Amino acid sequence: MKPERVLVLGASGAMARYMIPFLAENGCQVDGIALDKVESSNPNVKYYQGNAKELPMLREFLSHNYDAIVDYLTYTTSEIPFYLPQLLDHTDHYIFLSSGRVYDNLEKPVKETSPRLIDSSKDALLVNSDDYCIYKARGENLLFSRPRKNWTIVRPATTYSYLRYQLVTLEAANTVGRAFAGKKVVVPIQAKDKPATLSWGGDAGRMIGKLLFCEAALGEAYNINSAENHTWGEIADYYKDICDLQAVWVDKEDYLKILNPDPYRMGPRWQLEYARLFDREVDNSKVLAVTGMKQSDMMPLYEGLKREITRTPKDYPWPNNQRMDDYLAAMK
Repeated sequence: MKPERVLVLGASGAMARYMIPFLAENGCQVDGIALDKVESSNPNVKYYQGNAKELPMLREFLSHNYDAIVDYLTYTTSEIPFYLPQLLDHTDHYIFLSSGRVYDNLEKPVKETSPRLIDSSKDALLVNSDDYCIYKARGENLLFSRPRKNWTIVRPATTYSYLRYQLVTLEAANTVGRAFAGKKVVVPIQAKDKPATLSWGGDAGRMIGKLLFCEAALGEAYNINSAENHTWGEIADYYKDICDLQAVWVDKEDYLKILNPDPYRMGPRWQLEYARLFDREVDNSKVLAVTGMKQSDMMPLYEGLKREITRTPKDYPWPNNQRMDDYLAAMK
């Protein structure tokens, strides 16, 4: 029996970097496309540098009719009806990266059947926007409408990995980057006691890898995450212990002005108010049942953060957040 051939789009991301070696170890031949240069010593893995959305490159790869495609790219509303049908028509199993951000805050713990913001939100600006949580749900809707169920939807919770370290809506430059520079970080006090689910990219990648070629997973959606959850205040304490990041808790309006002072740029507000200020306790029982994994297999959050942070180069060139520096200076 010939090995399965898998195409991975966005092959250097937080989950793909762990999923691809897992697939190769299990006998798959993997071709990965990434914007940056990636190398592998595994003979079953080949990386190609380029933009997978560029049609000549994409259609050349699609002409090979891979057994499966794992798609870590993002598609805006206008791109969804163009790209997704092409991908679905050229493989037997397409995995679409959605997000845990599609869910509203109406059920706890969050299950795959929990209401989505696109269906339940009363915020007219949000549901008529092209925000991340909306266009991901629109991509899901296209898949739901297809007569051929050769797809699986995965909805990861917030996922940390190498050079990906989140605190509320902040990413690595404003968490570990500021810690390494000896700087404090500003975070919204309204999030401090909100429960959050952060999952290690290695666990998420393995879950997605195990869903591939699983007949029971066709036409289904899965939460991709650990069931472990902590408040953002507890997670801030983890960062303090691991890399001496000192959090300064302020009102969310001050925090949002630091992120983007333009009040009509709604993305930062929506990510905060419609994701990080929600109670994000997420049920992972469905994916555990179909993959045969156990919660005890998951990386504990503290250990995973420490593992990834301690291997980050101390001289990594993080961009600076001058507005945050100015805000902290004005507090003195």
